[in-house]
Amino acid sequence: MNHAYILTLSCPDRRGIVHAVSGFLFEHGGNIEEAAQYNDAGTGLFFMRVQFACDQLTHAELSTALKTFAEPFQMDWRLHDTTEPMRAVILVSKEGHCLNDLLFRCKSGLLALDVRAIVSNHREFYQLAASYNIPFHHLPVTAATKAQVEARQLEIIESEGAELVVLARYMQILSNDLCNKLAGRAINIHHSFLPSFKGAKPYYQAHDRGVKLIGATAHYVTGDLDEGPIIEQDVARADHSKTVEDLTAMGRDTESQVLARAVKWHSEHRVLLNGHKTVIFK
Repeated sequence: MNHAYILTLSCPDRRGIVHAVSGFLFEHGGNIEEAAQYNDAGTGLFFMRVQFACDQLTHAELSTALKTFAEPFQMDWRLHDTTEPMRAVILVSKEGHCLNDLLFRCKSGLLALDVRAIVSNHREFYQLAASYNIPFHHLPVTAATKAQVEARQLEIIESEGAELVVLARYMQILSNDLCNKLAGRAINIHHSFLPSFKGAKPYYQAHDRGVKLIGATAHYVTGDLDEGPIIEQDVARADHSKTVEDLTAMGRDTESQVLARAVKWHSEHRVLLNGHKTVIFK
């Protein structure tokens, strides 16, 4: 029986990398089903994603062989087994549009995610979590308890073996320490009015200024607030007839769609980090 794998890699660019990778997979019984590559001329780095089937070697055996193969190329590589959905934990506060959208997509088979837990600093969505048979953890946050709460959040994430943490409108700023521990596996979503309309009620501020574009950005979480590597963005047009409520609804729809695409691409191992940017093999 063939097992499906995805190999992602980056390394300094040089001639013959695609040939070498293809040859390696052929020699180890791999059959390439999908492949994409990109050379960043600005950084001199090469990126590649290969999906292949293999019935001769286990994941562990392939990993051992890859370690030897990759060393001369100075490759940063990952080998993923696609037989299981990606384990995830979702953080949320009081706005549930992104959470509800993600859960529905998972239930409908549109996202290959296994949501292991929902963590919130409010109680609003415990019934929604229960309707999907997902454990719900209520962890209220204050300035005095922030460190303890983050320790408990990390404990939940690690105990569930989460490969992805989704901040689905989680309205607490994570500490630098937690951001570092979740580097490359935590995705946040926010409206794209920043930095123009900061603070509370951004859609009221935007309406007052007569904005013509409503946008959203999904990015990896870093210690620099809302400045991590961008995965996906989108916009919706607005005009003078739109009320604050209209703009808010448009923004929620855009946020949900942008976050869903970012989560899907991450769960399919299509996103590779390229410094402060990303390479996305769609």
